[in-house]
Amino acid sequence: MLLFWVLAPIMVLAALGILFVRKAVHAALLLAVVMIGLALLYLLQDAPFLFAVQIIVYTGAILMLFLFVVMLVGVDASDSLVETIRGQRLAALSVGLLFGLLLTLGVAQVSVGAVVGLTEANADGNIQGLAQLLFSRYVFAFETTSALLITAALGAMVLAHRERLTPKPTQADLAKKRMRDYAEHGKHPGPLPNPGVFARHNAVDTPALLPDGTPSELSVSRVLAARGTVQSLPELVDDIAEFITPDGHEGGERK
Repeated sequence: MLLFWVLAPIMVLAALGILFVRKAVHAALLLAVVMIGLALLYLLQDAPFLFAVQIIVYTGAILMLFLFVVMLVGVDASDSLVETIRGQRLAALSVGLLFGLLLTLGVAQVSVGAVVGLTEANADGNIQGLAQLLFSRYVFAFETTSALLITAALGAMVLAHRERLTPKPTQADLAKKRMRDYAEHGKHPGPLPNPGVFARHNAVDTPALLPDGTPSELSVSRVLAARGTVQSLPELVDDIAEFITPDGHEGGERK
């Protein structure tokens, strides 16, 4: 009972926060608080199966999917508040009042005693009793809900599908575009280096040499050049001569 009085104010505050926060990401996080609190209330009522489903399915899968979609697509806080569907606010208010009435009647029936208690309902186990109800008395509603969820998933796929307005570029088209960028903007047509390579082109640790033998500045990162860590071979001649012994083998101490 103590857990209920601790969770109830937190869930109510989080639910009110969903209605008044301006950012959709914050609303999704507050909804996660409400769902986790609801799962703990299921556990308090000796319903471990509903507790696991609430955490794994709703909080861990569906809500996180909503959150990822909001973060990827992006929802600006300055969205238009103009009513695009006529009468939607009145319909939302009516549905909210009906839901509140239904919730009030449900709580009243539980308080009066018209509903079977949890002890009798869970006499053979919570999971067994829930399965017996779902696949016997409420099997039609269960299958209808399953078909509705599948239809919603297919509808989301159809709505998210976007027809390609332009033809897919081929390798020849990409090559022509690289050469056109090189001719118009001077952008190098070669590929970029692999991740972790300090170069703008295919250079690993030494600059690329031009036909006249001089190093290409494009093959070395400007960061290394600004730090002064790039050294050419003539600058290292003395160190190499001190490091190599007269017989041609490496040895000695570098100064």
